[in-house]
Amino acid sequence: EAIRHSARQLVRELHLLDGRHCIEGFSFSECHLITELQALGHATASELSDALVLEKSTMSRLVNGLLQKGFIRASEDRSDRRRRLLSLTARGRKGAESIHKYARHQVEAALEYVAEADSQTLLEGLSRYAKVLRYARLGQDYRIRGICKSDNPVVARIIRQVMAEFSAVGQGYSIEDPEVDDMYGAYSSSGSAFYGIEKDGQVLGCGGIGPLAQGDGSTCELRKMYFLPAARGTGVGTRLLRLCLDSARDLGYTRCYLETLSSMNRARQLYRKHGFETLDAPLGDTGHTACNQWMVKEL
Repeated sequence: EAIRHSARQLVRELHLLDGRHCIEGFSFSECHLITELQALGHATASELSDALVLEKSTMSRLVNGLLQKGFIRASEDRSDRRRRLLSLTARGRKGAESIHKYARHQVEAALEYVAEADSQTLLEGLSRYAKVLRYARLGQDYRIRGICKSDNPVVARIIRQVMAEFSAVGQGYSIEDPEVDDMYGAYSSSGSAFYGIEKDGQVLGCGGIGPLAQGDGSTCELRKMYFLPAARGTGVGTRLLRLCLDSARDLGYTRCYLETLSSMNRARQLYRKHGFETLDAPLGDTGHTACNQWMVKEL
């Protein structure tokens, strides 16, 4: 509720509720289109629609209006004559600088009321919130569900494809585990849970937890959490990790352990953000002797 209240106040202070409010004569939508096009140099209307999260019909109206006013121009893409590239005219570039000048003044005026030590905190908070809002938008089409027996072939393919991508092939890697071809059967027993990430009926990732081999009974292991490129950068990894940790708590575990590789930087960054700490040596006896990074989290 506090976040919602702050977001409402932010919208009001930026005059976003006032449809008549303009910046240097441009609507808010026109401002975003012009500054985005300035940053890109040139782009198609479709690319701008994706970047600005606008419907293509809305983008078409914006583009036509700015073309008529002489702020942007359209030219044929020499590499693909079906594409129409948009770019700023001299008038458009001048307009972009006016928009930036106005916006910089607005930010500078606000920062006069912020202690220098708090500026970075403010930036990080705004950046993080914008990022997770994007994740929420991109991730809404992904469904996380328990693995089915029919998922076995595609899950095995995902595991082998991703591990090969990181050169994690051969003796000592989990790609050699017998369970890879029957993940459903391997995680059907009590004390385990395994999930698939699905979009439009296609499984694009997986991950789960199970008891740590030769562990103390209170420690589970995060296992085979892999995503195809199409599912990366959508925030769905965070959702799956949180679900796995919640499942571990529900199953009575008090610690979650994982093994990974130093080359899997993004994965390790995700684990650290969720409270996993690096260990100097492995726990239990997983048989994955090729792994060189070990982490654990108290649940």
